Amino acid sequence: MPAVSDAVWSEQGTTPDRIEAALRGLLAERHAENGGFAPARALNMIAFVDRQWSGEIANRLRGVGRYHASRLVVLSYEPGRERLDARATVASEGDPRPGELSLLRETVVVELGDRHLDDLATIADPLVVTDLPTLLWSPHGHNEIIEGLLGLAQAVLLDSVDEPDFCAAIERARALSKRAYVVDLAWLRSTPWRERIATAFDPPAMRRELRTVADVAIRHHPESAIAAMLLVGWLASRLEWEVQPLRAAGHDLVGTAHAGAADGGETQAVALRLQSAPELQVRGLAGLALQTASGRALRLDRGAGGLHAYSRDPRGREQEWTILGASRGEAGILGEGIRQALLRDSTYLPALKAARRLCPA
Repeated sequence: MPAVSDAVWSEQGTTPDRIEAALRGLLAERHAENGGFAPARALNMIAFVDRQWSGEIANRLRGVGRYHASRLVVLSYEPGRERLDARATVASEGDPRPGELSLLRETVVVELGDRHLDDLATIADPLVVTDLPTLLWSPHGHNEIIEGLLGLAQAVLLDSVDEPDFCAAIERARALSKRAYVVDLAWLRSTPWRERIATAFDPPAMRRELRTVADVAIRHHPESAIAAMLLVGWLASRLEWEVQPLRAAGHDLVGTAHAGAADGGETQAVALRLQSAPELQVRGLAGLALQTASGRALRLDRGAGGLHAYSRDPRGREQEWTILGASRGEAGILGEGIRQALLRDSTYLPALKAARRLCPA
């Protein structure tokens, strides 16, 4: 790993215009230092964070590796603060040799207080690079701040698991999706699971069995029911299931979907069960069991090093294997979330809409 070199500016009692001018000066300084330095220009990211947790957020962002935003603007909020302070950094990974280029990434940390909240858009606007898409993230809640900054953003990063009420989380994501592209970390955590289900039924001879799925059971972290709801929503939207609100059964949620209803033919009842897994120490899914009317079964379980998979065909023949590296960890999930701001996942909104119909009455 090449050494990281930084150019730094800071000022107490500053203004947005002075911060923006300082950034331009730092970029010019780095380019004069070495003509191979070039500013990265792919994505702005605005993060509104509580100052007491800013170290934790900085650690999370350091872990995203190559998916770091081109320009990161951190609005660090401290109740009672009167003065606007800022620190700007332009970093590169080593010095480029003749004929090479080295990208510069910019980070601005603005420390602000209550008196600045009504002017957040005015503060942040000069600090983002014009004509680049902007991703907005508020990891500590503050929905009202998101609303105030949405005019600057094309995408919003959220984690629906942070919302205690999973149905409220679904409504929040749906409302935001009408105004910006939503990247949901709760959805991204299910990516390996969705990929394995799709892969299992990808052979043409097996695709017709997707229409005969009869039972789906999903285990999830006690605070990650939304992740299970989104996974069922994905299955329902892709397989055109007719779904109804789930009902509580102890700590579980249970219900029935109907496959085949959309084409007017014979329907297949699909038993659904979402089970809390208190033994799971991290957010997300713990396991999935899926069975078709023919007796074909697929089971996925989170385990050390990846997903443990089990399959059984209608003749009773069994297979077991481990899918190594299926989990990317929270740093990997956040990095993927930043990358997704530049992409468009056409399957998330249909899954979200289907999940909404699953919400208990």
